[in-house]
Amino acid sequence: MGQEAQVGSAARVRVLRLGGAGAGERADAVVVEEPLQVHLGRAGTTWLLGSTMRTPGHDLELAAGLAVAEGVVTRLADVRAVRHCVGNAGMAMPNEVTVELADHVVVDPNRLGRVQTPSSACGLCGRDEIELLVSRLPTVHEDVRIDPDVLAGLPPRMRLRQSVFQRTGGLHAAALADTDGELLVVHEDVGRHNAVDKVVGQALLQDVRAQVLVVSGRAGFEIVQKAAMAGIAIVASVSAPTSLSVEAARAAGLTLAAFVREGRMTVYSGAQRLTDEPAGQEPSTSQHGNYGKSRAAAW
Repeated sequence: MGQEAQVGSAARVRVLRLGGAGAGERADAVVVEEPLQVHLGRAGTTWLLGSTMRTPGHDLELAAGLAVAEGVVTRLADVRAVRHCVGNAGMAMPNEVTVELADHVVVDPNRLGRVQTPSSACGLCGRDEIELLVSRLPTVHEDVRIDPDVLAGLPPRMRLRQSVFQRTGGLHAAALADTDGELLVVHEDVGRHNAVDKVVGQALLQDVRAQVLVVSGRAGFEIVQKAAMAGIAIVASVSAPTSLSVEAARAAGLTLAAFVREGRMTVYSGAQRLTDEPAGQEPSTSQHGNYGKSRAAAW
């Protein structure tokens, strides 16, 4: 048994399955996981922004999204280019990317390198750093509204576009959508936070504006932090939040909905945005769908 081939985001390996109708030696698909280093560059100076374990593919978008999450860039005009690094032999280095910054972007080296330890999980150093990060979150003032039924319909629609997950069962996904329920971009990755960086990065590079972030896993602090840094008003997760992600969402003025599945959800912050009425109007107290506007208005 061994690895047969790697194609894109999945690799073919030989496995031994025990028990059941499919018992025996066979080929199987597993998710590819490799390290990625992201650098910042300007006028001959290079800084290490961070490293992460990711699923190869859309690495340029991931790098741009990480630069947004770390507060280095906020708009397309801040970025000159995003490219793979070039080695001594003149060959592109598939696991290293540089975000070339515009001249006006200020880089504070003391705030870089927070994610230098390769990991598929989201790791932060300690409570002092977490409190500092929460204090740095921008407030999202987006006055947008979304019908709860529309929001509840986004995770299953995203799942239909998780092609590698359907082959391997081993990937997270993130999507950006508008308040009409249109999925604007969907990406998969072995890390939840990487998937978010990929969609945020693509939105930045293509100058796409989205109001809703959908994630396939739990909504931890770093997911909410990335949404706030990108100015996204609504976060919908199919799984649970954490106490710190709820604290961060409330501090940043985000709408955080979790357990968004099977026609139901639990709203932890910003429920005033969950209504089918136009922005700028107060939600009515009439019942709506499976949720009820009066309940949303009470949050």
